[in-house]
Amino acid sequence: MKDKKMVDWGTVNNWICISFCSKVGPKLAHNFWTKLADTCRIYGMAFNSVPVIPPLNASPDQVEEVLKTLYRKAMNKLQQNKELDLLIAILPDNNGSLYEIFMSLAGDLKRICETDIGIVSQCCLSKYVLDIKGPYLTNVALKINVKVGGSNTALAAAIPSVSDRRTIIFGADVTHPSPGEDSSPSIAAVVASQDWPEITKYAALVCTQAHRKEVIQDLYKTWQDPVRGIVSGGMIKEHLISFQRANGGHKPERIIFYRDGVSEGQFSHVLSEELDDIRKACASLEPNYKPTITFIVVQKRHHTRLFAKNHNDRKFADLKGNILPGTVVDSDICHPTEFDFYLCSHAGIMGTSRPAHYHVLWDENNFTADALQTLTNNLCYTYARCTRSVSIVPPAYYAHLAAFRARFYMERETSESGSRLGSSRSTRGPDGSVAVRPLPALRENVKRVMFYC
Repeated sequence: MKDKKMVDWGTVNNWICISFCSKVGPKLAHNFWTKLADTCRIYGMAFNSVPVIPPLNASPDQVEEVLKTLYRKAMNKLQQNKELDLLIAILPDNNGSLYEIFMSLAGDLKRICETDIGIVSQCCLSKYVLDIKGPYLTNVALKINVKVGGSNTALAAAIPSVSDRRTIIFGADVTHPSPGEDSSPSIAAVVASQDWPEITKYAALVCTQAHRKEVIQDLYKTWQDPVRGIVSGGMIKEHLISFQRANGGHKPERIIFYRDGVSEGQFSHVLSEELDDIRKACASLEPNYKPTITFIVVQKRHHTRLFAKNHNDRKFADLKGNILPGTVVDSDICHPTEFDFYLCSHAGIMGTSRPAHYHVLWDENNFTADALQTLTNNLCYTYARCTRSVSIVPPAYYAHLAAFRARFYMERETSESGSRLGSSRSTRGPDGSVAVRPLPALRENVKRVMFYC
């Protein structure tokens, strides 16, 4: 980021700060946020150096009470029709025996901010507040910018295969509970691009579904409304409507769907159900609305590794012997008849680089192999949280982050001694079946930005 600025600058006018670490008092917090605000302004953001109200120090076991009190005081001081842009939270270190306390605190804070209060938050560990370093402030500035509606990067040239027609790019993932949890629900997350043709801003939606169910249940759904009759909805339709609003009332003409976390044995099952739901969601907007669809599965958990024949040949390997970013293999070791390829889109930092495997299950856009591989590789350079290319395509990466974040929204049971027990929002009915209760809804102002970064 040296001598660089962000592409689309966010604005932080009204913000508040809270510290849950006894080591970080008002003076140290002031020093930290002053330097953070200066860093954000260097990269182009408009960042007010003074919080709405003085920062508070609080105990980790008072997170909900203190957060709501702080929010209420700040809103009372703000003029009418103004909103808080950001909450900066300083948390205790997450090492050793403090890890469980940290995760519980961070989870409660994110849940309250995003589903109850309606404000995006940036958590900072106390060790970085006590020992402030420039690269850390830069990384936090990148996260804050996308959380307040900005974008950090964009490709210098138009994205091939996307800039010619209005295109929406989806990323989807399902996370399952840990082994041994026999009733906790799985969580599905779907993100979708909103800013054609740049394609850097992704809105996210999350939902719970049946335990270890891989097919996403809420892509499209219908229900009986007492007044309106049969009503249709679901995550795909909501994303399409959001895209339409953000692009002057125009619906996308092309859909590219990157699906993460599907094993080969589930390809046909996931494709048949989820592709059908995508088409139904499109038809529910307008009967003759039929955008062309490309459905791609992204796999990272495999045992394939790629190496240059000569590790000292700098045309094919870096100084550590890893293959160079942008390396594609689409023959010999791939499927003999189907459309798949291995892409190493990132530079290996430690150990052996692991390429991502992309398997195209459905393609109505008639992409050539070169076009789709170039598009996928180029997208890997638009990841918001760093200035490097990443190992899997960002929509799939964002969906994974959003699904992991949604775990924090679950209700947690507490024992009589006050310790946390396992998360569970599933209850068994009289017949023994497991009923999955929905997650609390995200607030509208949070849903519009990349809160999960």
